[in-house]
Amino acid sequence: MSIVRLSILGVGLLGGSLGLAAKRSMPGVRVVGYGHRPVTLESALKLGAIDEATADVVSAVHDADLVVLCTPVGLFDGLLGQIAPALKRGAIVTDVGSTKRSVVERGESLVARFVGSHPMAGSEKRGVEFARADLFDRALCILTPTPRTDPAALDLVDTFWKKIGSRTTHLAPDTHDELLAGVSHLPHLLAAALVAVQDERAMDLAGRGFLDTTRVASGDGGLWRDILLDNRDHVRASIDRLKTELDTLSKHLDAQDTTAVKAWLDHAAARRDDLARRSRG
Repeated sequence: MSIVRLSILGVGLLGGSLGLAAKRSMPGVRVVGYGHRPVTLESALKLGAIDEATADVVSAVHDADLVVLCTPVGLFDGLLGQIAPALKRGAIVTDVGSTKRSVVERGESLVARFVGSHPMAGSEKRGVEFARADLFDRALCILTPTPRTDPAALDLVDTFWKKIGSRTTHLAPDTHDELLAGVSHLPHLLAAALVAVQDERAMDLAGRGFLDTTRVASGDGGLWRDILLDNRDHVRASIDRLKTELDTLSKHLDAQDTTAVKAWLDHAAARRDDLARRSRG
């Protein structure tokens, strides 16, 4: 099966970038964009991210070979219910959601060929005006198949992400949510908390390091609300681990244990440096 008609539901940063990447890497593909704001659809058309625009989600998926949900995860449930009866036979549906258990469960209950996916790409910036064709280049995309996943559909979605420049790996939905709670969801809420706890007088003194550390706190509150609530069990477990780690450091400080404090910092630096090396590789 080849992808002739691609339907993108939600043409913001990720959806717009997906359309640009597909049109760059897949000659002949026809990209249809769905959204509820006319100005966004007009911008996506002018940018060349989509070939057709519609505010009717049923029309958007008509005759589509592949449908990609690019809205906040809180909207997935309603969208899946609307599009499922309108899909042509053999159509495949995937998504870009940051949580997977509830999304995959709902998708598989409604769509015969649903494959969960999560590209590790994005920005704190919002809107199609920030979309770019190379957003997914070398980014890791996590696919989350289950025993119910159609093997041919999984292969096509895997190939799709690779065609637009991504690397892929496969994880079970629950494993995805557990691990992403630590490396994605916890950093976001921690960045927000770092901003929230500052004395207002300190804000004028903050340097580049503080801005870099808290960059993701500028993300969309509604989008991140849905992510944190949907994955709340794993997020709370990550918060508990963070508390334990900070308690350990606090005890070292109380004891004025210079060796332990340095070892604590050096261990973190070594792990961070190793991650940076692997990312470059």
